[in-house]
This record gives sequence, C-alpha cells and structure tokens, in this order.
Amino acid sequence: MPELIASEWNDFLVRYPDAHLLQTASWGELKAEFGWDVSRVVVGDVGAQVLFRPLPLGFTLAYIPKGPVGGSLDVSQPQGDTRSDCTQNSWADLWPAIDSLCRARRSVFLKVEPDLWEFAGTETLDGSNKRTPRGFRLGPHNVQPKRTLVVDISGDEERVLNQMKQKTRYNIRLALRKGVVVRTSSDLDTFHRLMTETGRRDAFGVHSLDYYRRAYELFHPRGECELLLAEFKGEPLAALMVFLHGSRAWYFYGASANQHRERMPAYILQWEAMRWAREQGCTQYDLWGVPDADENTLEANFTKRSHGLWGVYRFKRGFGGQLFRAAGPWDRIYMPLPYAFYHWWIGRRNIDD
Repeated sequence: MPELIASEWNDFLVRYPDAHLLQTASWGELKAEFGWDVSRVVVGDVGAQVLFRPLPLGFTLAYIPKGPVGGSLDVSQPQGDTRSDCTQNSWADLWPAIDSLCRARRSVFLKVEPDLWEFAGTETLDGSNKRTPRGFRLGPHNVQPKRTLVVDISGDEERVLNQMKQKTRYNIRLALRKGVVVRTSSDLDTFHRLMTETGRRDAFGVHSLDYYRRAYELFHPRGECELLLAEFKGEPLAALMVFLHGSRAWYFYGASANQHRERMPAYILQWEAMRWAREQGCTQYDLWGVPDADENTLEANFTKRSHGLWGVYRFKRGFGGQLFRAAGPWDRIYMPLPYAFYHWWIGRRNIDD
C-alpha cells in the first residue's frame, strides 16, 4: 500500500472536516521536525497518520494519535451483532496495511489512541473494553491526557457564560475591571518565557522555543491557531496557544507570570480564546487534560491535591465543561520481549518521577 504525501493526505481529510487536529498533515510535519518519522496510509474510506519514534538498537515505537480517520467503531449494538461487526470491518481493513508499515520500520509495538470517548457499559469483566479491536490489548500507558473537560461553546455568549461556575464568571469580570487586556500576538519569545516560568513554578515539562514557533508557523496561516496575550499596562501576565480543526478547538499550551495573579489574567484569557474559537465556527472547546478520576473523586479531592493535573483541575472545572474519558489506548504487539522491557522502563521512570 503506497504511502501518501502531505498534500494527498490533506485531500483525504477534506472528506472528514472534523478529524482530530493530531491527524492533520501539519501536526505530522511538526512532529517530523522534532524526532518522529511520519507515514500516512489510506485503505478505502479509512486512513491513518502514523508517527514512528526511534528506539535503541534500530527499533521504533509506532503511534497513531487520535485516529484512524474515517469509518467508525459502533458499540451501540451487542458484541457479535452483524451490524456492529460490519462497521468494525472498515477499520479492520486498515490494520494489515498498518502492520506491514510497522514491521518494515521494525516497530516493537503500535499504540493507537482513537478519537473516541469511553462510555459506561463498554467495559468487560476481564478489564478490557468492547471497543478494543481484535489483535490489540488495552495499553497500560497513554500519551495524550486520558480524561478532559469539553466546553459546549455553541449558542450565544450569555449561554456559554451561564454554564460556568459563578466564581469563574466573577473572575472574568474582575480581570476586566482590573485593567487586563487580551490581544492576539506573534511574540513567541514572550510566550516561551512565560511557559518556562510556569513550568518551573508548577513542575511540568516545556517544549523548546523552536517547537512553539514551528507549531505557530504551521497552523496560524491556516487559521487553525492563535496566540493570545493577557497584559496589564503593556506587561505580559499570561498567554495561551489555542488550536482548532473543524468544529473543535483545543487549549494545548498556556502559561502565566508570577506577578499580578490577583488580576485573574488566566480567566479572561480562556474566555477570549473561547470567543475566538466561536468566531471561527467551533462548537466545542477542549480544555485538554484533567486527572484521570471519576467526577465524584475529582470533586472530593481537588481542594486537597495540587500535583500534576490536579493543579489545573480547580481552574478548568470552573468553565462548565463536561467530563470525558478517552477510549484506549490500544497496543498491538509485534515484539513481546522488547515490549515488556519498554513498559517496565516506562513504569520505573514514572516511579522515579
């Protein structure tokens, strides 16, 4: 099966305007410039952009983020129902082509994080999931955040504001009263400085300036990215980079200075990002990452815990989003012993961190 070049992949995606941003050719190009190899394959009406990460000894890790694109995986019917099986075949036809590609690249395994949500009732007694395709297993580690909050930004602005927590609405208006101004910008140096400051304060990893700059250069000319700065009297207080594709927008990267946090710049910044996404025709705003716990656990613990994603849950919950958990990840194992070693190493690294 011949691989597609970026322009051919874009032609394919025209049929699927709401494909996830991580399956766009621009995202593949971004990752290709920072350590990954990219391949794109289409079989019939289903395709996937596959990323390959080099591993020691000439092996690779294969990864499909938020794909495949096209077809569907319908679990609304009981397992074994012919209608459900027929729907799954559209995805099943793609896997042999992906397998061939992965074996040619000496992939230890393929990780798939599908653009699907997990719903109650899809789990089985052995802990797997009805959505997991044949030949895959439910993977123990995910790359993208497992759980997120998605804000419905359709309708008028008053409706969007009214679904937020009262304190969040208050903080948005407080930022306005305290003179915080939000504007679009192309100042990636300031953005990276704020990201570095925030990463140091909140103990999370930050990409290089070149990474953020390249992301902006790839997506902004397509109208799929905006950099917003919140300022007070010309002093940058907070910044975020928002992305969109089709009817969805994503808050991927955000930062704030240590000074003037009492002016609540992060709140007005998120609101203006939502307004920008609405102007582009989006109806969903994905806040991209909260702790992987059910809503009762989140609500009972967010005031007591602050490490990792717990530190941002208190902030994100105020915007009134609905909690979702991603399906998968699905792992397809080609080399069992290296696969076992890789996950032992990942587990040790997590413990050490």
